[in-house]
Parts: sequence; C-alpha cells; structure tokens
Amino acid sequence: MEDIIIVGSGFSGSILAREIAEKLNRKVLVLEKRPHIGGNAYDEYDEYGILIQRYGPHYLNTNNYKIIKYLSNFAELYPHDAKLLSYIDNEYVQLPFNYRTMQQLVGFENSERLLKLMRESFKGRDRVPIFELLYNEHEEIQNYGNLLFEKAFKTYTAKQWGLSPDQIDKSVIERVPMAMNFDERYLNKDFQYLPKKGFTEIFKNMLNHPNITLKTDVDALSYLELDEKNKKVIYKGRDVKLLVFTGAIDDLFHKKHGQLPYRSLNIEYEYYDVDSKLPCEIISYPQAEGYTRSTEYKKITLNCRAECTVVATEYPLEYDPNSDIANTPYYPTLTKESMEMYEKYKAESEKYGNIILCGRLAEFRYYNMDVCIEHALEKFEEVKKYLEEN
Repeated sequence: MEDIIIVGSGFSGSILAREIAEKLNRKVLVLEKRPHIGGNAYDEYDEYGILIQRYGPHYLNTNNYKIIKYLSNFAELYPHDAKLLSYIDNEYVQLPFNYRTMQQLVGFENSERLLKLMRESFKGRDRVPIFELLYNEHEEIQNYGNLLFEKAFKTYTAKQWGLSPDQIDKSVIERVPMAMNFDERYLNKDFQYLPKKGFTEIFKNMLNHPNITLKTDVDALSYLELDEKNKKVIYKGRDVKLLVFTGAIDDLFHKKHGQLPYRSLNIEYEYYDVDSKLPCEIISYPQAEGYTRSTEYKKITLNCRAECTVVATEYPLEYDPNSDIANTPYYPTLTKESMEMYEKYKAESEKYGNIILCGRLAEFRYYNMDVCIEHALEKFEEVKKYLEEN
C-alpha cells in the first residue's frame, strides 16, 4: 500500500513522484483530478497532426542546463527560440519590446537620440523592467516608458488580470522586460527548447515507473481527510505518511479563509484552410477587446504536414470552479490581500508536518516553467529529509 500520496500530475507532482520512486525506492500514489496527466502543460495532436497545447503555449527556457539535461531523460528535445510579435496601433511590432519596437513606435527618424540615451542609461544591462523607464532621470526615456506603458502594459494587464497595474504585484508586470538591444528572442535565456513530440510524452515517461501508481479522473479531496485534532492526513480511512499537494491550497482546506483569486482562460480555436495564418507563432493584442493573444500551433509542431492551420485565441476570465468555461485555475492573482490570505492557508498546512506544498497553485506563486521544474527538484531534498527522519 502506498503511504505517500501526490495530488496533481503537472511538473511539480510528476517530478516529485519520479524522484521519490526512483531515488528512494518508495511507492507513490499520484492522484489527478483531470482525465489526463501533465496539468496545464498537457498537449495532444489534433486530427490534422497539429500538436495543440490545450492550456496555452509553453516553452522550455532556462539558464540552467541541468533542467534540459534532466528532461532529456524522458523525451527528445530540440532547440527552439520563441519569437513573438505584438499588434499595436494596427502594426506588428517586436516582442519583447526592444530597440526595433522603439523605432517602430516613435519613428526611425526620432529614435537616434533615444537609442543613445538608452545605451548610456542602461549600460551593461540586457533587459530592463518597464518601471525603470517610467522613473528614469531623462524625460525622453520617461516619455517612451509612458508610451509603452499606455499602449501595451496597462491595457494588457487590465485584460489579463481584471485589475489595474497598481493592484498587481510588481513581479508579475516585470516578467517581460524591455530588451536593451535588437534581440528578437522573447526571453533572454541561454537554453531554449521544445519536446519533439510534445510535453505529454515527458509526463508519460516520467510517471512510467513500477513504484508509481497513477489514477486520473479522481478528485483526491473527496477521499482525503484532515484530522485537525490529531494533525493527521487520512486517505480512505488510513493514515498518510506524506502528502505532496500541488493543487489550489484553498481547496485543500475547503476555503475556510476564503477563495484565493486565480485567473482562468477561455481558449477558442479557429481552423483555416491555408498553410499559414499569423506572421509568427504567437501574437499579443494589448489593444484588442476581450482577448490577449493568439497562437498558431502549426508553427511549433515539428515536421507538420497539415494542409490547414489552427489559431487558438485566449480570453482571460476570473476563475470560477462552477463555470463551464473558466473552471481551471491558471495564474494566481498576486495582490497584497491575496498574499495575506495565502499566508493563512500556508500556516494551516504547517500544523500537520507531513504536508508539503509544491507548485504554482499550492504555493500561490507565478512560477515560470523552468523555475517550477528546478523548484520541484529542490523540493525533493525536503521530501527526502522528511522521509529519512520519520
């Protein structure tokens, strides 16, 4: 009987399951609420052979090669630099916002002095957050920062989060800084890859171990009981040695301190009987009504021979577990109030001693994929220490 239970089969849950099963030779039960593994990184081929990432586009971008090396144990990866565009004022401009974007927005003839000021002000800097432009000592840089903020950051943030930029934690807005050069790569990470046959293959191989029992389409919370008096975690009437939880932490404690806010997406797919539809794989639309970005998955499907193409467009919505279209939590909404609520839930989990939280939802943090993977590998050391001592 497995006495180590992992709730969730995304990167956090799958990595921890594999590490415990393989390195500690312990049996693990993985419970997944959805009918598929992989969490929000799940992908599948459609009827035309186009690999669709069902919860929005994901890329492996990292400065730590050990992440690439680790995942290469479970699937074949290939180098891929993500290059995006943004549609502003009826024109496609470079994303990340870089010197080319600046020339496009202010005009080439007006960019010479601004380029010189940027290079002097941010000498030796590769990427700079938008707020550093807004509060720069040079009025010209401030003006450009305000132009960029008003045309892109402010409008995109309002749609993505349903809040104004001043309500959102600064770390979220600074995730995509301006490039202080003409670099066209979306992120300036040293190692950028995609799995040749998709992310789902990684999860299948990662969870394929004799010490791992996987059950999908199972609501773990309907079988888990938290005995507050004795500080025990119980699953189907028996004590649990260790519970690794990667789902929404407020669900684990039945929302006793309120529902934490998450953003969700409604993704609409439109097929076109043409070879290519968009000028690049992803376009962001900061000024469009209701939607934020579109992805043409054919452009990131290796060796795709489909004679048609599909564009997936994302419409951000507030997460509602009872909704038909917004019932999947994607991103924690990080505000002062929500983080204070999270700390109450975290304190609840710490009372038990044998609950380990891991992942974007359980720890209420906006992890990028590479950070999520690295964090899960680090969490394994915490798991290992606990199991050795108990």
